[in-house]
Amino acid sequence: MTQEPESKSKLTLQEQIVDLLFKATQTGGVGIGGVHAFWILFKESDIPKAIASAVIGVGISYAAKLLQPIHKGTEERLDRLGIAINDGISHVGGAVVAKVTSVEDRYFEAQAADCELCRTEGVGKIDRIATPMLEDVFVRLSLNLNMGTAGFRNEQKLARLMRSENFNKEVNQEDLEDRFTVDIWELLAKAKNDSIYRQIAILAWGGFGKTTLLRHVTYRLCRNKQNENQKHDVPHFVPVLLLLRKYRDLLTQENPEDLPTIIEKHHLPSLNASLQMPTNWARDLLNKGRMMILLDGFDEVPKLQRPLLSRWLNTQMRNYPKSVFILSSRPKAYIEQGFDDDRLDLKSVFHVQPFTIKQIQEFVNKWYWCQEYYGCGKMDSPAVRKEATDAANELLGQIANREELTKLASNPLLLTMIARFHRCYPSAELPKRRGDLYQEICKLQLKDRPMARQLETMLTDGDAQVILQMLALEMMQQKEERIDRELLIARLDDYLSIQDETVETNEFLKQVEEISELLVQKDDELEFSHLSFQEFLAAMEIIRTNQESILHSHFHDDWWKQVILLYVSKVKKPSNLIKTALDAGAIDLALACTQETRKQIDANVKKDLQALEEQRQLQAVEIEVKNSLYQQLEEYLENQQWYEADQETWELILKVTEREEEGWVRAEDIKNFPCEDLLTLDRLWVEYSKKHGFEFGFSVQKQIYVELGGKLDFSYPSDEIWDKFCDRTAWKSEGKWVDYPDQFFKNNFMCVKGHLPVYVGLVEVRGVLFSHRDL
Repeated sequence: MTQEPESKSKLTLQEQIVDLLFKATQTGGVGIGGVHAFWILFKESDIPKAIASAVIGVGISYAAKLLQPIHKGTEERLDRLGIAINDGISHVGGAVVAKVTSVEDRYFEAQAADCELCRTEGVGKIDRIATPMLEDVFVRLSLNLNMGTAGFRNEQKLARLMRSENFNKEVNQEDLEDRFTVDIWELLAKAKNDSIYRQIAILAWGGFGKTTLLRHVTYRLCRNKQNENQKHDVPHFVPVLLLLRKYRDLLTQENPEDLPTIIEKHHLPSLNASLQMPTNWARDLLNKGRMMILLDGFDEVPKLQRPLLSRWLNTQMRNYPKSVFILSSRPKAYIEQGFDDDRLDLKSVFHVQPFTIKQIQEFVNKWYWCQEYYGCGKMDSPAVRKEATDAANELLGQIANREELTKLASNPLLLTMIARFHRCYPSAELPKRRGDLYQEICKLQLKDRPMARQLETMLTDGDAQVILQMLALEMMQQKEERIDRELLIARLDDYLSIQDETVETNEFLKQVEEISELLVQKDDELEFSHLSFQEFLAAMEIIRTNQESILHSHFHDDWWKQVILLYVSKVKKPSNLIKTALDAGAIDLALACTQETRKQIDANVKKDLQALEEQRQLQAVEIEVKNSLYQQLEEYLENQQWYEADQETWELILKVTEREEEGWVRAEDIKNFPCEDLLTLDRLWVEYSKKHGFEFGFSVQKQIYVELGGKLDFSYPSDEIWDKFCDRTAWKSEGKWVDYPDQFFKNNFMCVKGHLPVYVGLVEVRGVLFSHRDL
């Protein structure tokens, strides 16, 4: 006779049934096979026969209805499954379904909670400034289809545009941005049917929102809102967000655990210590292609560990080809890997694009609404909205009226810092340059904020920024982004002693962490709240100690590039360093430095005779930089390497217009293109093509354009004129676009007048470039 189970064992009974349901669906799927598997497993279990006969008797009758939803996804909620369950067994069967669904729902809740707030790295807490919810302020980021070595090649996009039926249509700025960029959800909608989109690398420099994008995707999936307010049909993946800096040691040891083990053994407890998932939960979802793995910060893994991490990740992607993997990284770390078996090479690579004017406006309006909404006790009244709108419009007005601010605001991190500065000092003029902005934020965090709160702190008494500058410079020299607390305290001891500060080291560090929040703890280490603060403070320390020579050995090291650019933006005489960089062969860096300093000198020249002399020096060195910049193009033209020359011309245009990050140019960029650079490009093409028996160059193309009736008013040509122009220059043949580059450089096309260069004569700049009077 079967004994009744004790009341305290009922939970164990439910867990056993759930476990058998999972095993049955794994063994036989849904239908008769699944029912049979369930029956065999059930008979061999210790579940009482009385309950077994009741559950299985009814379960077989309704097997298709009960097991089918479980097979499709155990996360379906009880109200959707209950339709298939007879009311007579709801007490037992309902407990089974609730167990299956609620566990996964608990995971979604825990993972979503980890991504819910908009915590912007690099900015600490300030009075009167609320931390908004991520979804309240998130602005969709654009991913570029055209980034040369990182993703779609230039010539592939060009050929695709040439074949487009809509190629000749006049387009406005927003149309162009849509044409050249995609949204992350558009890619993920294709992942189910196209394996290319199951492995995506997202590349961007610091502050462009890589981490925020991954957190946004994770949160939306957890809330099952991936298809809300969009036309794409994205599957409901189970997202797992892994910060690589947190798991780097685990993943790069001699025999690292596999991905399912990392998820269940390490990731789940980090979200919720009591979170327990069914056996093989992660492995099953990975095998079925229902899981999305988001790996943040490949660049935050030390360089020596990256090959080991790449080997591990390549193995996981091979083992689970149906699941989606998204990796974020700074471009340098991803692109400049080796070419051996340990190279990480995802199938699709995209760059995050800087904010457009439209995105800047959207963020500022959302951000200010959140500030007023939370500041007024979550009241969303017309008065609150007016207050937010007025403040947002005042800020946007400053940004729109100053080109240098617009450039800063295109970086989401810097835009957040600008907004916070504006809210703290609503009547103050915004900083004009990036270096000035960082300086004001440091002043706000270290001095103004503690004084406003009337805090008794040593940060306002001594020069805390100098101590942090010393730390930042040493961390740059050691190539450290994070530092162990004990080592940090030892260094701070030395710095405080050098500065004759009498404060206690531990107390100083505590106040830097808690009050200024310029240093933050991540796991067992500390780091600057954003790498850009470390770079800025290091640059300021080099200026303070007059140690410019430190930078001379790092001209070709990307780790130091931002330090060098911040240095020249703040030092009084940047021309010396730019000349030294040019002499060292760092031409691109020298050009970036002249672009960084141009507005700085222009702003000071009327007030300072020394600034006037420095401007003369900068103008002289800029001429040297430009002469060096065009040497490679001249070499290609001399050697009749026409394809390489065309590519180099495009790269030069991106550098001169400061559009390398975007990978394409706007009509306004070409309209404002420096005349001396345009004339240099044209002169080289005309002279060397003539030398080799051809007629190439922008001025040659302009002559053809005018002959065909093109207007030189920076407007787009009509379709009729543009078609005729493309026929005359052999960009088209018999009404069809000539394939670039395969057919474009054949002899029968190369002999045509005005055939090259081709890139900047297309689409958004076709008639604009020819309108330059000096051409």
